[in-house]
Amino acid sequence: MWRGAGVVLLALLAGCQAVPSQLPVGEPAPAEACRWERSSDVPPATLNRVVAALEADGFLIRHTEASLGLVSAERSERTVFHGAPEPDIFVLGGSRSRFGHGVFIGGGFGVGVLDDEATEIQRVSVVVGADTVRVSRDIQLFDWRGELRRSRTASDASFCRELHDAIRRQPGEGA
Repeated sequence: MWRGAGVVLLALLAGCQAVPSQLPVGEPAPAEACRWERSSDVPPATLNRVVAALEADGFLIRHTEASLGLVSAERSERTVFHGAPEPDIFVLGGSRSRFGHGVFIGGGFGVGVLDDEATEIQRVSVVVGADTVRVSRDIQLFDWRGELRRSRTASDASFCRELHDAIRRQPGEGA
């Protein structure tokens, strides 16, 4: 009888599970400058110009899909990750001299800041649609062990304006 009541209680508790009111969203949202009308571009943005602009800025093209108008690229850079202070191990030692009298005891404690080498990876996706061009960028920081330390969306206005200008400066398709 108790076993049956336990199963019923567990079934009731499982039904009380709450679901989120909305799905997770990348924060912050891309800046307005990361979306522009293609008709306002002279010369108009094309996949070839986007690829050339990203490569000129040091990005490595990872994937293109002409039917979707998509270009995905990334660039990595060695940097330093300033970790949080981490205490060293407390050391207590002692010695006794064979030639003298007495016992000598000492101890110490040290705190150091970890400065590890790290790799910052920027990933950029550009979609050249029939009417609009959209840009998204994210930045991830990996420590020397390959563990992800920081990740953020970085579709800010200054990056998107610079990319937009670089795309406009690219030579024509036949050049």
